[in-house]
Amino acid sequence: MRLHQLSSDIPKPERFTYPFCYEPHPLCILAAEEVKREIERIHPTEGKMFGVLVVSPPESGGVPEGRGGLNNSKDFPLSFLAAYSGLLEGRNDWPYFVPPVFDAQDPNGYFKIREREISEFLREYEGTEVRGYEGTPEADGNLAPPNLRTPVPPASRQMSQDLQLWLFHQYQFLNARGETKDLVDVWQDYYSPRIRRRFPLPPGGTGDCCAPKLLQYAYKHGLKPLCMAEFWWGPSPKSDIRHHGQFYPACRGKCKPILTWMLQGLDVDPSPDEAGFPHMSAQVVWEDETMAVLNKPSGMLSVPGRTEDYSVAIWAHQRWPGSQPVHRLDMWTSGIILIAKTSEAYQSLQKQFTEHTVKKKYLAIVEGIPQQEHGIIDLPLLSDPMNRPRQVVDLEHGKRAITEYRILRTFEGGSQFLRPFDSKRPKVERFTLQSSLFTLLALWPHTGRTHQLRIHCAHESGLGCPILGDELYGTKADRLYLQAQAISFVHPITGRKMHFELPSDFDHIIQSSHII
Repeated sequence: MRLHQLSSDIPKPERFTYPFCYEPHPLCILAAEEVKREIERIHPTEGKMFGVLVVSPPESGGVPEGRGGLNNSKDFPLSFLAAYSGLLEGRNDWPYFVPPVFDAQDPNGYFKIREREISEFLREYEGTEVRGYEGTPEADGNLAPPNLRTPVPPASRQMSQDLQLWLFHQYQFLNARGETKDLVDVWQDYYSPRIRRRFPLPPGGTGDCCAPKLLQYAYKHGLKPLCMAEFWWGPSPKSDIRHHGQFYPACRGKCKPILTWMLQGLDVDPSPDEAGFPHMSAQVVWEDETMAVLNKPSGMLSVPGRTEDYSVAIWAHQRWPGSQPVHRLDMWTSGIILIAKTSEAYQSLQKQFTEHTVKKKYLAIVEGIPQQEHGIIDLPLLSDPMNRPRQVVDLEHGKRAITEYRILRTFEGGSQFLRPFDSKRPKVERFTLQSSLFTLLALWPHTGRTHQLRIHCAHESGLGCPILGDELYGTKADRLYLQAQAISFVHPITGRKMHFELPSDFDHIIQSSHII
C-alpha cells in the first residue's frame, strides 16, 4: 500500500472536492507539505504536477487490503496518497507514489513489444531513419514526431493507430459505485458528436494525470476519498503558466471526462459554475439616446454564460430594450463597458473595435515588481481547446498579441488581498501569495486577444508578475485586481471624440500599504 499517515485533528470535509474549481482543504495542504519533502529528496529536474488524496476506511468499517494488524476502521489512521502526472524523471514506479492506471512502460509488456516491432518495420523501409513514429505516445504523453527522410508507410501508420487504440482500451477506470469503463467509452460518452468529430479519441497522456491515478488506487484498495488537491513543482512549461508550489484545478480537457465518471457515487461539492451568482447592477457613467457607458463591477458577467443568464447584457436590455454590449470584459474584471442602444450605433462601434481605433487603458495590481519601468510585451496567444478557457503562448501558431505597460507605484502588502475565511472551515492560511511586494501597473492593450493582459503579466516571457486574484494564471484573492479604467472612441452618430476615465478601484489598497 502507498498510504502515508496524516496526523491532524482538523475536521474532515463534509463532501469530496469538486476538482475543477476548489480551495485546497487544510488536510490536503498538510499532506502536500509532506509530499514536497519527498520531492526535494528526489530532486526532479523538470516541472511537474503532483497531487494528494486524503482517505479514510470505507463507511462499512472494513479494513483496506494490506493494512496488517488493524482490526477495524477505528484503528485505521487518517492517511493520504500521492501521485505525479505522467512520468517523474523517466519513471512511473517511484515507491512513495501510487502506480499508473495502466503501465505502458513495461519493457516486456505488449505495448513496448509492439512499439519495437513497428519501429523495426520502419527501419526496414528503405531510406528511413527512425527516432519515433507517428501516433505513438512518448514518455511525456505527447505523440512522437517522425524523423523520416521518406513518408511514413501507410501500413505503419495503421499499425500505430491500432496500437494507440489498444492502449486506450487498457485504461479501465473505476468509479465510487464499483463500476468500470474504459477510456474510449468514457471519452465518447462524455463529449457531444460535434466535439468527437474534432477529437474522436483522447490526446496522448490522457489518464496519466494525478487525479485519475489517485482515485483509481483508492477504489481498488477499498479506501474512501475525502478531499484532493494538485500543485505544481518546479519550473513552468514554456507555453503554459504554472507557478512553483501553487495549487491548481484538474485539467478540463483530459481529466473532466474521466473524473466525471470516476466521481459518480461520491458526494461532491457543487460546481461553482452551476451555483449562480448574486445579481449585481452596473453604474451608468454617461448615456444619450444611442449609447451608454457603464461601470461593470467585478463578479458580474458581460453576457449570459453557460449556466447563468444574469449579466450586463440582461441588465442593459431590461433598462433599454434592444440594447446590447459592444464588447466584453472578463467576469472578474471591473470597469468600463460600452452599450449600444441602436443597431446603427452597434455597427459603428463594432467597426471601431475591429479596426483597433478604440483605445483602452487598464489598471492592475500584480505580484512582484517588473524588471523595467516601461515596456512592450509581444507574445502570440492561442486557445487551448482541450482546457478552456485557458490560453497558451504559442510562438508558431498563436495570434499576435501586444501590450504596453508602465509602472505607476510599488508597495508592500499581503493579508488585505485574501478572501474572508469561510466560517465552516478551520481558520488556516489557504492562499500563498507569490510575493509580499506588489506593483500598480497601467496597461494599454494594442490588440484584443482573450486573456491577453492576464497572460502577458503572468508568463515568464512577459512580466513574470501575475495579476493578483487571477485564479487561472496566478493566485486567488478576494477579486481579480484588474480594472478597465479608461476608454477613447468616436461617437457612433455625431463623430465626436469621446474619452471616459474612472477613478481607480485600488486607491484604498495603495493608501493602506507601505509605498516603496
